[in-house]
Parts: sequence; C-alpha cells; structure tokens
Amino acid sequence: MPIVAQSTETTDWVSRFADEVIEESERRAPGKPVVVASGLSPSGPIHLGNLREVMTPHLVADEIRRRGHQVRHLISWDDYDRYRKVPKGIAGVEEDVFKEHIGKPLTSVPAPAGSPHPNWAEHFKAAMIESLAQLGVEFDGISQTEQYTGGAYREQILHAMKHRGDIDAILAQYRTKQKPAKKQQKPLDEAELEAEEGSGAASEDDGSSGSAGYFPYKPYCGGCGKDLTTVTSYDDDTTELAYTCNECAFAETVRLTEFNRGKLVWKVDWPMRWAYEGVIFEPSGVDHSSPGSSFQVGGQIVGIFGGQQPIGPMYAFVGISGMAKMSSSRGGVPTPADALKIMEPQLLRWLYARRRPNQSFKIAFDQEIQRLYDEWDKLAAKVADGSALPADIAAYSRAVGTAAGELPRTARPLPYRTLASVADITAGHEDQALRILSELDPEQPLASLDEARPRYDRAEEWINTQVPADQRTIVRDEPDAELLKSLDEASQQSVRLLLDGLADHWSLDGLTHLVYGVPKVQAGFSADATPKELPPEIKTAQRSFFALLYHLLVGRDTGPRLPTLLLAVGQERVRRLLGE
Repeated sequence: MPIVAQSTETTDWVSRFADEVIEESERRAPGKPVVVASGLSPSGPIHLGNLREVMTPHLVADEIRRRGHQVRHLISWDDYDRYRKVPKGIAGVEEDVFKEHIGKPLTSVPAPAGSPHPNWAEHFKAAMIESLAQLGVEFDGISQTEQYTGGAYREQILHAMKHRGDIDAILAQYRTKQKPAKKQQKPLDEAELEAEEGSGAASEDDGSSGSAGYFPYKPYCGGCGKDLTTVTSYDDDTTELAYTCNECAFAETVRLTEFNRGKLVWKVDWPMRWAYEGVIFEPSGVDHSSPGSSFQVGGQIVGIFGGQQPIGPMYAFVGISGMAKMSSSRGGVPTPADALKIMEPQLLRWLYARRRPNQSFKIAFDQEIQRLYDEWDKLAAKVADGSALPADIAAYSRAVGTAAGELPRTARPLPYRTLASVADITAGHEDQALRILSELDPEQPLASLDEARPRYDRAEEWINTQVPADQRTIVRDEPDAELLKSLDEASQQSVRLLLDGLADHWSLDGLTHLVYGVPKVQAGFSADATPKELPPEIKTAQRSFFALLYHLLVGRDTGPRLPTLLLAVGQERVRRLLGE
C-alpha cells in the first residue's frame, strides 16, 4: 500500500486544494462525485508543459480519493478543434501535403505517414495515454469530436444561439487589440491561438460579428470540411442556420436541431462544458490571467448555461534544461514519453508534486538529471529513517504511488549517476555492466541486472540519447607510454599508492576512500582526515591527481566518477593502463 499523506499532518499544496475542492463540491453538488478536469489539444506532440494541465488536478483528485471520496478526473480531448498549422520537425509530415488540411477538425486530418492510428488527433493522443498509464493517472477521457458529432451538446448549442446577444455583450467588454500574455502554457483552443496570432482567418476565438449579427457557433463546411465559414442567418424558431464557405464557396442551410458538423467557439465552448460536466476544479495556464482571456471571460459566460466557474490555480511555466519554451504546435519538444525514457515515473511525478502550481520549474534532460536523482534518493532515505519534513513526505508519497497502490519500482535503486557511468563505459554489454555493478557492494552483490531495472534502462537511454558523442567515455586500449614516461616523481608516487591499494579497496566505497586519500597521504595526512582537518591546497592536489588518472585511462581530463570508472575498467586493465 502507498504511503498516505494525511491532510491534518501536512501543509502541502495538494492537501490544501483538496480541502477546498471537497468543500466546494459539497456546496454545489452534495452527494455526487467530485469532478476535476483537464483539457488537452492533440494538435501536435503533447509536451511536458501540457502535462502540468493534467498532473495538477490528478494530484488533487488522488488526495480526494485517499480520503474516501468518489472523484472523476475528466480529460477533454479537444480533437474537434481546427487544424491550425503544420508543426515542424515531425516524422512523416510534409508541409506541402498537410497544409491542405488546415481548417479541418483534427480528427479529419490524416495521421503522419507510417502511423498505425486513424487520424492526426488519435496519433498524438495515443502517446499521451500510454504515458499517463505509466504515471498512474486515472482519468475519464472525453473526445470532443464524439460529443459534437454525436449531438451531446445540441441543447447547449441551441441555448447559446438563443442567448447570443448576451454572450456578445460579455465578450464586447474585452474585445481589445491587447497582445496576449507573453508566457503561454495551457494549450489554448487551436483557433484561439490563431485569432491571437492574427492569421487573417475568421476568428474562432469568440465568434464573428457581421451584418447578420454575432454567432457563437461555427459550422465545418459540407464541401471542403474546413471551418472557414461565415454564418449568414439564423432563425431561433426553426433553428435554420445558413452559412457560406470562404474557402470553396459552398453554401447551405441546415437545422441546428439535426446538424452535428460544427462547434461552439472556444470562449463559449469551455464555459459550456464547465456547466455541462459540473466541473469543480480545473487549473489554467498563465495565459489565462490577462484581461479577456478564456478563463476570465468564461467565468461570466458560464452563468448563461446555469453553471459556475471552477476553482483552480493558475499554473506556471515548465521548462527543459538547456531548451527554450515549449510549444505544442512545433515538433521537437520533449513529451512525457521522452521523459519517461530517461527517468522513472516516480521522479517525474515528484517534479510536479513538490512545486506549487504557480511555481515554474525545469525538467532535466542534461547532466542535471543526475543531481535530481541524488536529491530524490536522499529524500527517500530521509522518509525511510523518519527525518523528512511533513510536506516532503507528502510529496514523496504522491510520487511513489496513488490511492490505488504503489507504482512499480526498481528493486535495488542504485545511484543514477553510477548506472549512467556504467552504461556509458560498457556500451551495451550487459555482462560487463553486471560485473561492475555486482562489485559496488561486495557484501550485497547484485545477482541480476534486473534488480537494477528499470532505473538502469533509463540511465542507459539517457547516455545513448542525451549525451553528445564527444562526451562519451572511451577507455584506452593501450597505455599512454609517452605520458607515463614524462611523469615527475610525485606523480609516479601517487599512481603507485593507488595501485598498491587497489586490491584491498575494490568496491565503490573503498575506491572512493582510496582515490581521495592518495593526495592526503602524499601530503603527510591520514587518508581518513576530514576536509576541516586539511589545508585548502589538498583539494587542488586531488583535482590534479584525478585529471592525471583520467588522462591515463580515457585520454581526457574529465570523465565519470573515478571510483565507478575504475570498477568499470576492471582491476587488471587499470593496472596495465597505469603502467604496472
């Protein structure tokens, strides 16, 4: 069973929101399941910034479940949005071919070449669904294509058209030429983005006002299938709606009581769904904090549908170490699937759980991932020995499992940086990797590489995909005779001290003690002397000694941690390369 975070003993942000959501749900819908919601647009790769849109309500929903309440986490797939632009950098997508589909629903656009999925939206949804399963996220998925084309929102559409004057009056308060907030995180409706970018197409942002009046509904054309249409008339009594297409000149008159090929414009669609689904909690990105944003305007429009605006935080930017801000309309941005290839689900969950939603943070694909794993392992040790702070215990418990149980974990969670170094040095040779890892702790040798999985596999993937080739470790085949011959007496002595101690210190801890101890002994101190007992120049001597060993072993002045490197190279080969 997972470690349960009791709200009475913690001050973490998840518990505080759970308190508020339960209270609000009992006020609005007593006796009914608590409803939290997320919205994702499968317009392209669903990236790690979008994941915050899911993880924030997931963590709150999970805390509510832990307390014994029924809760539904809805994920609305905005797959009936228009195809806005052709993302760059996606395999199987040629711009000249796919630009012809701009304006169609995402579910009417072909999937990238070679995809097993039936359309564009399903292709990008599939990867996210698989990642959410690995992360332990329980949700009810809602396809907006199915909702609209199946007539689920017919009454809401008719209601919106009947009250189009009221909606227009609300929107008119916010219609300005103000630029959108610089920091966009939540994937806005694709058409809203287009409206903000000023593409010149008919605005799907809040509907269009023309000689026939304002209409909050936009049909997809019966001729070309695109949303480049203009409503020319509507009759409230008969529900007859006439439109023309600005792309192919197709025109028709339909009855909205029977017509299912269109959708409410975004700033009306979102609050309509709040009321329809009874959403109590839904976060919104920083882009929704500006005047006229969808969340703010929706707070007024939702009343027209007899609902209330959800409570929920504004969430901040999620970045990637060494990478610019993410955008789902462009290819090449890291997705949850990418992150889960190099880190375990527990670590990724922890990154979202430990920071309040309004705090930005970065996800490491570079060397920083090693430090993050060190921090995670230290927290695990503190939780185990009872020294962790309550809020840290809460974040840890939310990372390692859910109300349903713990996520699968690595049986022997060896240090990530050690596993990465071993994977780097052994270059895919599992027998060599097992040999090295089994020597880390001679008293508890690793019996099988499976004991170190899946963490070992994640570290190996990180080495193979994220570390540049020129930073990979290649152990020398032959000793550097010229360098060995040029060593002064002090350097020769340091190498001899290391060689003399190898056999007795052949473990990770032992070699750590040895390599740090050689310069101490040379300077006349005990190998056990602490930094406080040593003069500053000892650190300089240690750095010089390490650089010498790196040059003799791998031909560079840096590399993996020396104790790990020595174990990886093997005692016999180390002796040969160091000139014995």
